[in-house]
Amino acid sequence: MFLLFILFLPLAIYVYQKWHYDYWKRRGVYQVKPHFLYGNLKEFSNGNLCISDQLKKLYDEFKSKGLRYGGYYAFMKPTFMPIDVNIVKNILQKDFGHFVNRGIYFNKKRSPLSEHLFTLEGEKWRILRGKLTPTFTTGKMKMMFPIMVAYSENLTVILKKDVILQDAVDIKEVVSRFTTDIIISAAFGIECNSLKNSDSEFRKFGRRVFEPGMWEQLKRQMSNSFPKWFLDAIRINLLDHETEDFFMNAVKKTVRYREENAVYRNDFMQLLLELRNKGKISDYHITSVGENDCNSHFLSLNELAAQCFAFFIGGFETSATAIAFTMLELAMNLEIQDKLRKEINTVLENYDHQITYDGIMEMTYLDKIVHESLRMHPTASEIGRICNSEYTIPGTDLVIEKGVRVIIPILALHRNSDHYPDPDVFDPERFNEENKAKRHPFAYIPWEGPRMCIGKYHLPSRLGLLQTKVGIVAIIKSFTVTLNKKTQLPIKYAPNAVITSVAGGIWLNLQSLQ
Repeated sequence: MFLLFILFLPLAIYVYQKWHYDYWKRRGVYQVKPHFLYGNLKEFSNGNLCISDQLKKLYDEFKSKGLRYGGYYAFMKPTFMPIDVNIVKNILQKDFGHFVNRGIYFNKKRSPLSEHLFTLEGEKWRILRGKLTPTFTTGKMKMMFPIMVAYSENLTVILKKDVILQDAVDIKEVVSRFTTDIIISAAFGIECNSLKNSDSEFRKFGRRVFEPGMWEQLKRQMSNSFPKWFLDAIRINLLDHETEDFFMNAVKKTVRYREENAVYRNDFMQLLLELRNKGKISDYHITSVGENDCNSHFLSLNELAAQCFAFFIGGFETSATAIAFTMLELAMNLEIQDKLRKEINTVLENYDHQITYDGIMEMTYLDKIVHESLRMHPTASEIGRICNSEYTIPGTDLVIEKGVRVIIPILALHRNSDHYPDPDVFDPERFNEENKAKRHPFAYIPWEGPRMCIGKYHLPSRLGLLQTKVGIVAIIKSFTVTLNKKTQLPIKYAPNAVITSVAGGIWLNLQSLQ
């Protein structure tokens, strides 16, 4: 009997995987031929492509066949990919109720920091988002703005020293330290000084989160591709214990110090402490959830720590990446760089040559440049959703079953020539009012619909864009930026990066203008 079992086991596995990998075919959806176990992510799994390029390859195949959507397999998980932007709009906005959850794995018992706004689902997410939304009103952003300006001054000082000491500047590394200082100051009220000390503790652990090895990146994709019970059973951890302990202890120390010494500071931590102690933020009436919801749940210390961690991971690396890619494009397009510098100098003349919130808001060409940079180099690879109830694609008889994962590949959408002629050309005028009006609004989604990052909620003045713009202004008003030969062209995205980054780094020459 045992011998028969051994003989028939390979056959049973083959038959099962053959049946499993025909999921989309049985539903009348075109699918790319999958590989055993890898599904359609073999090149990514082997380290030959980053996930953005892997998804773009699938998207381009579906698009080349004139399809409105297609199916593929993330390892063993059937995944739906919309091509038609109207379907994208329905999923992210019109029919959002069917696709509320991201389906990001978390286990709050083993990893308390994983229970944050990016991972929570259903009613818990709705209530917490309602509580956190007022932390990013225009008034709150103005309150945090002096922190950004102070660190932008440190940034220019450090860059001038780097220019003197070395031929080229690794711009991504330097601006990552800049955004780390801002976020840690705003989130924890701590001066971590990573600009002055590249080996500061917060910078070290920030690198660990966003610069994992191939196995760590593979675990992240696996966590999106296998059921929660299986991931719990194998006790997968997306955050190592040392990193978890470091951030948890940092939050506990900060909370204890502020409460024992009655410290008040205009920052994100102070707003979270109000939620912890009062259940709501003072001077703000929350209308996105019911009043009973707002007052029924006070943040626990673990929940507060998790939101601080989410604020950190969602705030420093994405903004640093946006600044770095913008610097890359400006270094390759000197006329655009000169035009931006003229706008910066003209606007700042009205503010005694100081960077101000209102001045940043007046820089319309800067706004176009940042959005074009985010179009060409979106910081995230995809928007992921889990279908939480059966959903029929409008105009078709295709039913997306409950539990099926939906992936919207951002890079592929942003490089679609139907929406952006010559999509590989950097052209800020794509984002003038006339061109934006001609284009489908969901042809550009550097963030997401109702579940978008709270740091960029609704208005372009929110934290992520704001600190990105402050960093760019600080650099361009002080330096001429050109490419260094260490930057490998054409650029290739690093295959193991969590956030989009360039293999080999972005190396620039900076010449001081002062």
